[in-house]
Parts: sequence; structure tokens; C-alpha cells
Amino acid sequence: MKTVLFLLLSLCLLGGALAAPALTPAQEARAVAIQKNLRCPLCDTGESIAESRADISAKMRESVREQVATGRTDGDIYVYFSQRYGNFVLLDPPKTGPGLLLWGTPLLALAAGAGVLWGLLRRGRAAAAQQSPEPETTFDPYLTQVQRETRARGPE
Repeated sequence: MKTVLFLLLSLCLLGGALAAPALTPAQEARAVAIQKNLRCPLCDTGESIAESRADISAKMRESVREQVATGRTDGDIYVYFSQRYGNFVLLDPPKTGPGLLLWGTPLLALAAGAGVLWGLLRRGRAAAAQQSPEPETTFDPYLTQVQRETRARGPE
């Protein structure tokens, strides 16, 4: 009886050891970087699976480690998760299709604002150039008389 229990316990421990592949330090760093770019599908705060404590995030972390151990590329791993959970799971959405709209909208708004500002400044300069300087008109007759007398005398 004890030997059967020992064998079952050994198989469970061995199964757990087989589930977690041993990675080199470079592979481990790569797996962590990938995990930081994948969003937990259940977390409302947009946490990465590297930070999340949800059960699904733990399974996703394990899947990333397994795929890195088998030699899949980062792109292949991201495609795997986006096919399984949708593009929502990617913290860095693709720059194609609807994702391009997300990346391009702020740039288009900035360009439109710069165009409007440039047009307003240009219109203001054109209006200022069209206005001719008005001749100086004085409403004070005494000032006009003093200016005439000063010009008539000339410099002393």
C-alpha cells in the first residue's frame, strides 16, 4: 500500500516537473518579455499575464514558457494567443487593419490641428498686409498748430 502511494506521489511530482520546461536564462528573459506584452483576458485593469494572479494567466504563462522551449518565434506566440483570445490580448496591438486606426488617429488629429493653426496664422498675416497704414489724424487743433510751428522753425 505504501509503495503504491509512493509511486502515485512520485508520478504527480514527475508530471509537475515535466509540465514546467527548464529554460536557459536567455529563453527565460524572452518568455518574461512576451508575458509582459500579453494582457490577462479576465482582468479589468489591463494587467499583463506576468503581473496577474488569475488562473488563466498562470496557464498562459506556462504556455508561453512551453512555446519558447520548443523554439517558436515571438511572432508565432503572439499569433497563437491572438487567434485564441483575439487581438484584445495583445498589449501592443498590430499596426494593420483596425489597429492602424488606433495608431493613426492621434497622428491625424495632430496634423489637422497643425494645418488649422497654420491657416489661421497665414490668414492673419495676409489681413495685416492688406491694411494700409492710416494717415495720422489729430483731433487736437492745438497739437496740430504746435507741429506746424515746429516744422516751420526747423532745427535750432
